[in-house]
Amino acid sequence: MSVPKVVFVLGPPGAGKGTQCQKIVEKYGYVHLSAGDLLREERAKPGSQFGELIENYIREGKIVPVEITCSLLEKAMESSGKEKFLIDGFPRSQNNLDGWNNTVAKRVKLLFVLYFDCPLETCTERCLARGAAGSGRSDDNVESLNKRVQTFLSETDPIIQHYKKLNLVETVDATKPAEQVFQSVSDIFDKIEA
Repeated sequence: MSVPKVVFVLGPPGAGKGTQCQKIVEKYGYVHLSAGDLLREERAKPGSQFGELIENYIREGKIVPVEITCSLLEKAMESSGKEKFLIDGFPRSQNNLDGWNNTVAKRVKLLFVLYFDCPLETCTERCLARGAAGSGRSDDNVESLNKRVQTFLSETDPIIQHYKKLNLVETVDATKPAEQVFQSVSDIFDKIEA
């Protein structure tokens, strides 16, 4: 089996990562792995050894220990039987990056980091609207969002800067309507897939 190819998808909460990942999956055949969704699924599993721990971290707007996240991501990649992956919302901190580099990085090829650039005010409005529409996410509220935004600024932004120094970041303006954003995304993937 060939080496799995990975694209990290990063951006502030509400930048539209999930929406765009869905479109990438449909057009380019990638498997979308959302670190957050995998953690929420694990949390909801009856008898999960990590469930309560994950819940506490998510409720506090904190980043779940990297060993748990890497283990869930690797398990999901293996069980998919596929070889192209979008990893959404990861790595979100230096600890995530170190954990990934120590456990998974040697077994995959990182193609690039897809960064959705969007002003934090816009992102907050989107998340609150999503919460009001019944997203079912326990973190789509003002208090959790403020914590998530602070976490993004203090912990995730340095990771994006790290990958920029390695010329591995493709930045997309995420303020535009979803179809226009996807056109920019398609331009990037068309180059990679060619």
